[in-house]
Amino acid sequence: MKTFIACIATETNSFSPLPTGMAAWEEGHIHHGTATQAPPVYWTGALKLWRDAAEAKGWPVVESLAAFAQPGGLTPRKVYEDFRDEIVSDLKAAMPVDIIALQMHGAMIADGYPDCEGDLIAACRAVAPDAKIGALLDPHCHLTEVMLTDATAIICFKEYPHIDVLERATELFQILSDAAEGKVNPVMRDYDCRIIMAMPTPEGPMRDWVDAMTARESEPGVLSLSLAHGFPWGDHERTGARALAITDGDTDLAATMARELGEKLWAEKEAIFQEVLTIDQALDKAAGHNQGPTVLADMSDNAGGGAPSDSTFLLRAILDRGLTSVASGIYWDPVVVRLCADVGEGAQLAVRLGGKSGPMSGDPLDLNVTIKRVAKGLTQRFGKLPVSLGTTVWLSIDMGTGDETDNIDLVVNDARTQTFHPEAFTQLGIDLSKKRHVCVKSSNHYRAGFAPIASVIIPIAAPGAITPDFTAIPYQHRSLNYWPRVENPFA
Repeated sequence: MKTFIACIATETNSFSPLPTGMAAWEEGHIHHGTATQAPPVYWTGALKLWRDAAEAKGWPVVESLAAFAQPGGLTPRKVYEDFRDEIVSDLKAAMPVDIIALQMHGAMIADGYPDCEGDLIAACRAVAPDAKIGALLDPHCHLTEVMLTDATAIICFKEYPHIDVLERATELFQILSDAAEGKVNPVMRDYDCRIIMAMPTPEGPMRDWVDAMTARESEPGVLSLSLAHGFPWGDHERTGARALAITDGDTDLAATMARELGEKLWAEKEAIFQEVLTIDQALDKAAGHNQGPTVLADMSDNAGGGAPSDSTFLLRAILDRGLTSVASGIYWDPVVVRLCADVGEGAQLAVRLGGKSGPMSGDPLDLNVTIKRVAKGLTQRFGKLPVSLGTTVWLSIDMGTGDETDNIDLVVNDARTQTFHPEAFTQLGIDLSKKRHVCVKSSNHYRAGFAPIASVIIPIAAPGAITPDFTAIPYQHRSLNYWPRVENPFA
């Protein structure tokens, strides 16, 4: 069974001020058929797993493009078309092909292409009408009719934070290989839950919901169950939660399973929904916790959702209140990083930090800092796989108490990424156990790494590109008939 593998992955925030142009893809990664020759990272881990699994069966593998860009705004038309055409050209050259395994995000939008993943799947289906085509998607995807029609099987990560990428990649390959060998006949059906909200899975009602969904995969005839959470800041007609069922040849069972999952989510939505505090409310709440560190999450400036990651709203409030013993990051500011790298460690410098990408980033902050560390080549863990940090600097603001643990320590880098793991701080030498407050720019993925060290976690709805007010997202393409914007979208 000849197996063809490829990847195009980014998440498009329709309201981000940052276009996802070629420079963004180059800063992420672009491999022309060579991704599995390098150590696996977040967006290439599945490709390496698929290659190893196919070769273990003695099957030939053809590897095409693997391209990833940090989430941002629209991808230019030519960039997407060139990537797609490279994959399609490689597929034509590889024919006949039995299995096509695609690692994608599911919420990529390019100029003229509102459904890049569906467009790529359809292009592959046109070349290989009899192949088993599988797509591994982030659950923050727009599950479209084209995807469901032209793919053989689609599987979303079950966990948010996405710590189960390799497990889901294994599951997808098993379904595709069994289908190629005639052991199963996958059929898919979905159910529109008419819900747009954040659904973290580590604890609480959403943990129970995911566990219950997983348990139902052992029922007769069921091959896989997924929940597409949807990406709220992607303005697409299919934005929102959809339950997805794959069964062995039984479309009625698939439709029933998807509907039952969706109805269960609807029934439990109020319990799953999480209120998020304003900056002032969050800092007031943090003041009541004497045991550190208190982890404060700036959800609205999450690079992983397309935000610039250079907003200053939370840091300004901290400075205005005179708070001490704070670590905060990761701020994306290549200008500051370059200046600090030129001056070197140990130097004192006046810098203008952040606020560079537009109104959603706030105003720049003029700070007097000490450059404590300049480092290149560091990574932070996202689940089991590493994410590059680029050039990273540790800047310290002396708060004048005579105790260095009272300083405000900032992590700034030149490769835009959200804050996934404490090692983004600790590798530089920042001891988080001695900090009262740790501020991270992330919506939810930080929880996997920071929950074990936090005395309390406080999510914050600061101003920004992905502010978590789901009732006020200014959609142009998505119908406004969804909960919580309306009480009953099924009426």
